[in-house]
Amino acid sequence: MVFISILKKYFRWLLLTIFSLVIFSFIIISFNSSANDLIKKEQENISFSPVRLLIPVINISANIQTLGTNSKGEMEVPTNIADVGLFKFGAIPGRIGSAVIAGHFNGKNNQEGVFFNLDKLKVGDKLSVEDKTGKSITFMVQKIELYDSGYADNVFNQNDGVHLNLVTCDGLWDEAKKSYSKRLVIFSDILKE
Repeated sequence: MVFISILKKYFRWLLLTIFSLVIFSFIIISFNSSANDLIKKEQENISFSPVRLLIPVINISANIQTLGTNSKGEMEVPTNIADVGLFKFGAIPGRIGSAVIAGHFNGKNNQEGVFFNLDKLKVGDKLSVEDKTGKSITFMVQKIELYDSGYADNVFNQNDGVHLNLVTCDGLWDEAKKSYSKRLVIFSDILKE
């Protein structure tokens, strides 16, 4: 009788152990598959090098230049009014952090710049960046802000997601400074597939 009682306890323990191992294996396999998918997607984004910005709702299809900083430590501006520029010291679009793209509002003779109609964007509008192979990453406008001219920390340093921020001039023209008084910033986040 004692032997049967011990055998029953052992059998229950054995079943519980096998059941636990099966459940644990299922969890590990599921987690591993999800982790592998995330790693693969991150590796794809690492090699992503954008060459074109597309904003269909305002008819923008612009080449992307790479921009650094000027002698004052400010973000450089594109060399012409038709192209936009990606800040090379920020995130790459599609990676965690804030990728920042700047474009001109207008040119020296008041001709319309690539971002002349940027103020027409609305929350929910979509934009994308494309690499030379045609692969694209899509973003959705989350908010629109107007800042005084100068550095805005949250434009360049958000690391809580995958952001693409567009920047252009706005406000009043200051002839003495040869600059506009404000900066229009469009904050967008990656559109989950």
